Amino acid sequence: MATLTDSAAASFRPPAPSPRQKPPSTLQMMRIVYRNPLELWGEPSYNEPWVLVTGGIGGPLLIANDPGLIRHVLVDNARNYKMARVRQKILRPILRDGLLTAEGEVWRRSRKAMAPVFTPRHIAGFAKPMLEKAETFAERYEQTIGGTVDVSRDMTMLTFDILSETLFSGEVAGDPGGFAHQVDRLFETMGRVDPLDLLGAPDWLPRITRILGRNSLAFFRDIVARTMELRKEKLAGGQADAPEDFLTLLLRAEGPQGLSRGEIEDNIITFIGAGHETTARALGWTLYCLANLPEERARIEAEIDQVLSSEPDPVKWLDAMPFTRASFEEAMRLYPPAPSINREAIENDTYADLKIPKGTQVLVMPWTVHRHRKLWDDPDAYQPSRFHPENRDKINRFQYLPFGAGPRVCIGATFAMQEAVIALAVLMSRYRFDLLPETKPWPVQKLTTQPQGGLPMRVSHRQRGA
Repeated sequence: MATLTDSAAASFRPPAPSPRQKPPSTLQMMRIVYRNPLELWGEPSYNEPWVLVTGGIGGPLLIANDPGLIRHVLVDNARNYKMARVRQKILRPILRDGLLTAEGEVWRRSRKAMAPVFTPRHIAGFAKPMLEKAETFAERYEQTIGGTVDVSRDMTMLTFDILSETLFSGEVAGDPGGFAHQVDRLFETMGRVDPLDLLGAPDWLPRITRILGRNSLAFFRDIVARTMELRKEKLAGGQADAPEDFLTLLLRAEGPQGLSRGEIEDNIITFIGAGHETTARALGWTLYCLANLPEERARIEAEIDQVLSSEPDPVKWLDAMPFTRASFEEAMRLYPPAPSINREAIENDTYADLKIPKGTQVLVMPWTVHRHRKLWDDPDAYQPSRFHPENRDKINRFQYLPFGAGPRVCIGATFAMQEAVIALAVLMSRYRFDLLPETKPWPVQKLTTQPQGGLPMRVSHRQRGA
């Protein structure tokens, strides 16, 4: 169990649904899953190593909380577990054969094609562009000092700016002004479970969620098509300024032995539409939680001030700011960017004395694993000291899953961590984000764990050392 140091004198329990005391009816379950799946889980999901439900909609369901079982499903016997049907029905209409939804040989080709961009050397090379974009974005707050900003929306825009600059060299087509709105709209509609999918209805039956999300999806597809064509024109013309970035790498992988045009398009939309979203949500939750813990925030501000005064190279900030990093990691524990990992058993399987029938839907729920009573001390409290260097070894690799695990672990995990620490360092060195009476977020699971109602906060100047 992950324990705490004596330094964790104060704690804050941010908002979250209470565990259900009794199972919902089928109709109630469908309503809850459509509205907010985080409100579905009962006491056993937060206390038992696993919960196996043999009846109900969709056949056997296994909720896996035990780190050993999670490792078995995601790593040791990963070949026996494919992407779950319901998850694919939600995501494939958006991402098609992007890295998050592709399987088999298509997934292997895409992963291999992208791997060179996410090597440690390449990610280190992204640090300065990340810093420049964060500094440029932070200057916007000079116009709103003393006023109210929606931190959730702002972090979406910031991480989009960073992703656009680092992976696409700032050449994503279209107006970024409407981007955040379209992201919200897409995840509000297509990025959630449709009741017909839970019932196993045939694909030809129209889903209201997909109908409502068509315009937003078309918005993203149009951005991707225009972005690809602009870059292809540069490459075809032999222009010296054609950047060697993620976009160029994908386009050069097109061909019989590489990626199809459709697969390239799907992977671009995966990164533009979802690749920045997870980091954005975690940044917003971090600033919110720290606003509720002024002493912890002051400690992180002091760390940031010390590092910025002595270490100008942002590549080194991730290691040089352990408290800042821990605040972000603890926010991802309580509000995991991807709150569920879904698999389906291809053949019968066993783990310890647990029998897992063929076709079982397996839910590895970072939301419940990260709040499990047997895995964490005071699991509902925001306590960054869990992730301080002296405590990290106490956390089992498979009880903390913000980026997943196994062969399908998030390819951009290191990218996201570096980005987050740089963004926090820039923002918190200049400003404070404080609570308002209307700052009452409620976590809702769509594609990511989002704050319903946003994160309205007051922004003010902060002098270094103050």
